[in-house]
Amino acid sequence: MTRVLLLGGTGDALRIARQLGSRHVYSLAGLGKVPDDLSCGVRVGGFGGSEGMARYIADERIGLVVDATHPYAAQISANAAKASGAVGVPCWALRRQGWKPQAGDDWRMVGDWAELTAALAPFNRPLFTLGREPLAHLDEIPPQQFWTVRCLDTYEGSPRARILATRGPFTLKGERMLFSAEAFDVVVSKNSGGSATEAKLEVARERGLPVVMLRRPELPAVDREFASVADLLEALQVSG
Repeated sequence: MTRVLLLGGTGDALRIARQLGSRHVYSLAGLGKVPDDLSCGVRVGGFGGSEGMARYIADERIGLVVDATHPYAAQISANAAKASGAVGVPCWALRRQGWKPQAGDDWRMVGDWAELTAALAPFNRPLFTLGREPLAHLDEIPPQQFWTVRCLDTYEGSPRARILATRGPFTLKGERMLFSAEAFDVVVSKNSGGSATEAKLEVARERGLPVVMLRRPELPAVDREFASVADLLEALQVSG
């Protein structure tokens, strides 16, 4: 198989990495736990933008870049497409489908942080499931609100915020327990898709809670797109 540079950090990416042999490289930004049970090489840290990634691809004789990063990791996806194009190496991407609202859902779509905070104005106890971004805004919490922020980072928090340092997958039972204990009145989410974090949406639906949903960013065109891990892995075997 052509030497693969797999850009990851998601559960889907880890599933792909577990199928790669020692010639290939799994690249992580460095947040969260670094897997230690893979046959492929593991690289941790940034590349220095698209130019640095292009140099790495050329120096390491990478023959295929596979972007399996988070659907909201727009910058690294852009860097991957630009870098691979600069050195004439194909770029594939796993583009997981987003969730679709169901009967009983109350989704409030927003495009950025300003729209998000405006949408939260009527509420008192939001649950943030955006990752670490809310940590940069803890000094902006409105007087009537208490935030719960679920992310990978440990953080001291503030008098009016609780930081839950944990990672998915999250079960329906566990989410029901959390929502009952904390009395959230709104959920803040990215439209990440997949099953690992979908249970919060089901619980919000059960409890009649609105969901402030951050729209997906536009991602660059690549040589091939895949909607599932299975399809991508099949293509990797064929390409080998």
